[in-house]
Amino acid sequence: MSLSASAPWLKYYGEVPHHLTYPQKTIYQMVRDAAIRDARLPAYEFMGKKTTFAQFMEKIDQTAKAFLAMGIRKGDRVTICMPNCPQALHAFYGLNRIGAVSNMIHPLSAAGEIKFYLNFSHSKCILTLDQFYAKIAPIMPELDNKDCKLLLAKIEDELYPHLALGYALTAARKYPKPPKNGNYIWWTEFQRVGKKRDLPLPKNYGRAEDGASILYSGGTTGTTKGILLSNMNFNALGLQTIAASGFSPIDGMKMLSVMPVFHGFGLGIGIHTALVGGACCILVPNFNIRTYADLLRKKHPNFIPGVPTLFEALLRTTGLEKLDMSFLMGVFSGGDSLSVELKHKVDAFLRAHNAKVQIREGYGTTECVTASCLTPVDTARDGSIGIPFPDTFYKIVRPGTAEEVAPGEEGEICLSGPTVMLGYLDNPKETALVLQRHNDGRIWLHTGDLGKMDEDGFVYFSQRIKRMIITSGYNVYPSQLENIIDANEKVLMSCVIGVKDPYRVQKVKAYVVPMPGVEPTEELKKEILEYCSGRIAKYAMPREIEFRKELPKTLVGKVAYRVLEEEANAKVGAK
Repeated sequence: MSLSASAPWLKYYGEVPHHLTYPQKTIYQMVRDAAIRDARLPAYEFMGKKTTFAQFMEKIDQTAKAFLAMGIRKGDRVTICMPNCPQALHAFYGLNRIGAVSNMIHPLSAAGEIKFYLNFSHSKCILTLDQFYAKIAPIMPELDNKDCKLLLAKIEDELYPHLALGYALTAARKYPKPPKNGNYIWWTEFQRVGKKRDLPLPKNYGRAEDGASILYSGGTTGTTKGILLSNMNFNALGLQTIAASGFSPIDGMKMLSVMPVFHGFGLGIGIHTALVGGACCILVPNFNIRTYADLLRKKHPNFIPGVPTLFEALLRTTGLEKLDMSFLMGVFSGGDSLSVELKHKVDAFLRAHNAKVQIREGYGTTECVTASCLTPVDTARDGSIGIPFPDTFYKIVRPGTAEEVAPGEEGEICLSGPTVMLGYLDNPKETALVLQRHNDGRIWLHTGDLGKMDEDGFVYFSQRIKRMIITSGYNVYPSQLENIIDANEKVLMSCVIGVKDPYRVQKVKAYVVPMPGVEPTEELKKEILEYCSGRIAKYAMPREIEFRKELPKTLVGKVAYRVLEEEANAKVGAK
């Protein structure tokens, strides 16, 4: 019998149930259920201002009515281009309330990327902050959908009056104000319309299997793919995470929601899981380690999910020496590999601050929202990313096949369960490559990641099959960046790689072959970086550019990027 069929990991579940019940409900309904349990509990806190579940549900319904008044209907797509702030949550659940689909994108994306996402999703509206108006407004007339609406929100609208005034006089002044006669709608006016118009909200909430949101990943080819996730995907994740964490119920507890809402980890764990469980999301719009440390001191959150770079930064932060962290009930790392060395350092840090828990590593892909396995409460194994969630199955197969390999043998990580995506948006070919029905009758997600599983069902991540760079928890796809660099008229060819970095895990490095007759100068480097800055997000920018007369090639004439990776990382190791 294969490991996946025998599920040996179940004997390490402890008090965690082997199977869960998944209600046939939408994400809105699941949050409403939490509100029904206790409407007085805080649903979220934003810069010191708390909003109860009762108030939250009112805001969601008001937002839903406002979208109806705008003409948004079931199945329509609306882009949310926001950091972790209340308006993003109101829009996400308000859209779901009427059966519309949210398209979640990074607000620091370059203008060209935002244009692509809007066109790709056929969005009828985009919600963003006023500080991004200057970047987004120029692309609106260029969209395929000329009727796409621009909806602008302000951070200060969700603050207490005295804080709002302070924010307007300080942080907000750094950004140019949108023109008074601009072609946009203020969020506050949008909300007033929703409040005034007595539009009936749908009595049919929708189906669990309906599409709820679109997130983005590179797919198997490194090309951007829209991942369509269902209500069931998000709800199952929430219930599985709560069960696997060992804490149920979590009503009234606090989640430090620092991972961004446009990311599966942030949206699925930091927001939806917390709300489904009746916990309070402490919304952090911009990550700053000093602010983060201050929130730990003042808010005493029970759960802190984050990427390895966050925890590494925490270790280097001063001023926490006397902090008693016994309030922590769960510390979770995901989004990237957590080294054994860093785990041990974080565990020592937690012990030194009276925490009764260790950091627990999880693994998943955006194609299953985010996490699908987690280190058990009391049974961590060095180097392991844990065991599968309830009702989720893992197997390791020979790459390119459905053939399961022996325990301890490396192969491609495949998983099956209720969080697996509906598919890649408008891309059945790519979907068919990663969602495959095996002989056991299950649909398996082929992750494109290499790993192994021991005889007890503990999973170990090795490396990514698909070529991808992870820097500070963000995915960077070299082929996309190379296409942008190569488009510069002074560039003949480029190759982008990830280089080991103590802070970012990997930093982006570009090897560039200039056009004949073009001198490889510092001025050219600056020109290339300036060319990139308007076309890619800041986190994807090359941290280093090295000029070459030619690039190494494989026997079939392809650029041998692995040769460059080995060379660059060897130099790092020699330092």
